[in-house]
Amino acid sequence: QVQLVESGGGLVQPGGSLRLSCAASGRIFSVNIMGWYRQAPGKERELVARITRGGNTNYADSVKGRFTISSDNAKNTVYLQMNSLKPEDTAVYYCNFGTFWSGVYQDSWGQGTQVTVSS
Repeated sequence: QVQLVESGGGLVQPGGSLRLSCAASGRIFSVNIMGWYRQAPGKERELVARITRGGNTNYADSVKGRFTISSDNAKNTVYLQMNSLKPEDTAVYYCNFGTFWSGVYQDSWGQGTQVTVSS
């Protein structure tokens, strides 16, 4: 019912920057929360950052001060600005939306975008 399309991943050198975008469409009445998760090979998917529709944010300790999550609520789009990237940031990044439609909550995921930080 909700489709998320991600973009912005790629290969960057340590210290570089990337900006990820995720646009949601479909049956969305309201958005409760938007977030970014990542999963490296052999590891569990972990929360990177999340933001509520009201703009409250939370970050993983490992990315605080380097990553910034933001949203354009009118466009149902969430962004992740990643600065000072480190090799350990290498992972597939997934966006996530918690949305409501007809009183029903739905947790939706993007297709994932690869971020590789390497020299």
